Amino acid sequence: MDTQMSFIVTFVYAKCDSTKRIELWDRLYAIARDMSLPWLVRGYFNVIWDKEERIGGLSVHMNDVLDFRHCVNTCNLFDLVFKGSIYTWWNGRGEDDCIFQRLDRCLANVEFQQMFARLEITHLSKIGSDHRPMMLSLKKVKKALLIWSKDTYGNIFQNIASLEEVVLVHEVQFELNHSFQNRERLMKVQAEFIKYLALEE
Repeated sequence: MDTQMSFIVTFVYAKCDSTKRIELWDRLYAIARDMSLPWLVRGYFNVIWDKEERIGGLSVHMNDVLDFRHCVNTCNLFDLVFKGSIYTWWNGRGEDDCIFQRLDRCLANVEFQQMFARLEITHLSKIGSDHRPMMLSLKKVKKALLIWSKDTYGNIFQNIASLEEVVLVHEVQFELNHSFQNRERLMKVQAEFIKYLALEE
């Protein structure tokens, strides 16, 4: 039985300037025109889909949003479902200067979604970056790796997992209330988490 599968992955790092992002949209149009394989497009798009994907900052430029939507729809791409906070970027500030946005995402065509029907995307905690990393995993593979890890190493990753949960809770609290006190608590648990990651490594 032939189990070989082919698919295309496009990584995106979009410009801050909206006029320069038009070049990116044009490139995606060109790729989509001849696309016959399952296709995943993931990365930093530097634009939101709608107003709900942003807290704080200046008003949303709807022309930028509409250009992005037009590109995604014309390329027959769909936003993949994810777990975790909707906001993938934070400007690092608190109180009234705080901005949260969803600037990173995974998009895919129907063929990719059918090929990887059990794909899970998780927005992880922001550690050492202003962006949340996106983890893609297949449920079967994830389960097998967890069993292998436990059998091989025991439960040494339990503290890491627990601390990451604590970090995620503090991130949500800070997203809901941008006070300096909540920011300080978040920074403290992030520092503890980084320490344990270094020990694990």
